[in-house]
Amino acid sequence: MATAWVKSEHQLERERIRRLRGRRSASIATVSTIVFLVLVATVVTNAPGWPRVQDSFFNWEWFVKSLPDVWHGFLLNVKMFLIAEPLILVVGLLVAVVRGLRSPVFFPLRALAIAYTDIFRGIPTILLIYMVGFGFPGLRLQGIPNDPMVLGIIALTLSYGSYVAEVFRSGIDSIHPSQIAAARSLGLSHAKALRFVVLPQAVRRVVPPLLNDFISLQKDTALVATIGAVEALRQAQIYAASKFNYTPYLVAALFFILLTIPMARFTDHLAERTRRRRGA
Repeated sequence: MATAWVKSEHQLERERIRRLRGRRSASIATVSTIVFLVLVATVVTNAPGWPRVQDSFFNWEWFVKSLPDVWHGFLLNVKMFLIAEPLILVVGLLVAVVRGLRSPVFFPLRALAIAYTDIFRGIPTILLIYMVGFGFPGLRLQGIPNDPMVLGIIALTLSYGSYVAEVFRSGIDSIHPSQIAAARSLGLSHAKALRFVVLPQAVRRVVPPLLNDFISLQKDTALVATIGAVEALRQAQIYAASKFNYTPYLVAALFFILLTIPMARFTDHLAERTRRRRGA
């Protein structure tokens, strides 16, 4: 009959000390954070220009009045993000796979993929939005969209697809060549080895950096306002221009923060889980 494992007194003492240290660290962190926030609030509220800043950026009346319209615009930001994200994943993965093709017959495609990543990573996102938003309709070709939201999604996809392609490529390159050799020795073709062996491992490794890119994408949807899309930033601009008060900008910023923080914490959770798995 197996006996139950009982912790020794030394082990119990170590766990008690560890708990005490954890509580002490948490207490010190809490107190230092409160002291820091109080100091910052004291310095800001005692600044000579604080009353004017408070009226311009923290006006409760305009906060309440602008909230519904800015929220309606923010839903457009979320819609653009949700449409652009899968498109970026598809474009990035295709470009990364093409760049990994080593056969000479695929050299034109590989050169095109390299040119795509080099060019679109080099163009600032806001400049690319201008070029797509005003350049595409200027061609006057049949089938070219005129909707600023659609044009903005195209520009964001082109820009972020180049970054995501490099993320995928780094994940693919991180897989040891022995994995492919083992798959080929089992009779799998190169395409099947890539599909069933390399890509599942590569995608799992690059999830945290991909989420970081999508956090940036979620914020950069506000840049589409520069070509006329009435999203959260544009709604805030309309209020600020007509009422001479900047509180609607604060409303828009809060909406972006409320969406970004959960994604950031989820990214940290995945990164920590990956670190523990590798450590194990």
